[in-house]
Amino acid sequence: MDKGAAVGLTACAGGLIALQAPINSGLGRGVGTLAAASISFFVGTVTLIAITAIAGDAKLGGAAHLPWYYFVGGLLGAAYVTTALVTVRTLGAGGTTAATITGQLATSVVIDRLGILGLPQRPLSVARIAGVVLLAAGVFLIVRD
Repeated sequence: MDKGAAVGLTACAGGLIALQAPINSGLGRGVGTLAAASISFFVGTVTLIAITAIAGDAKLGGAAHLPWYYFVGGLLGAAYVTTALVTVRTLGAGGTTAATITGQLATSVVIDRLGILGLPQRPLSVARIAGVVLLAAGVFLIVRD
């Protein structure tokens, strides 16, 4: 995939994630926090099963040979959805999204530096560190009032 297309697609997905927290928060007010997270994951699971069936992309047999840590993605997603569902009431959509992106970028820079989880190593640079610091400053500016 072309880098420009990848950035555009990812930015669009990021916009959807910005909607996710307030939508789930509203659901949480109606059914409770953990029930809302469960409903959110249920709807997502059903959707992904349907897409997988339609695309014919099921290679489940290969999963048996993968290391255990490749199976915690759903757990990490559940932690994010539940946290965002609760924090959006305090931080707002902007603050929750800004803090999420800052945490993602800071962790991603470390992952890239170490070259873990099958990714190639990428060196730390002043620019990468400055990007994380600037995002952290952005979070402060967004949530300070």
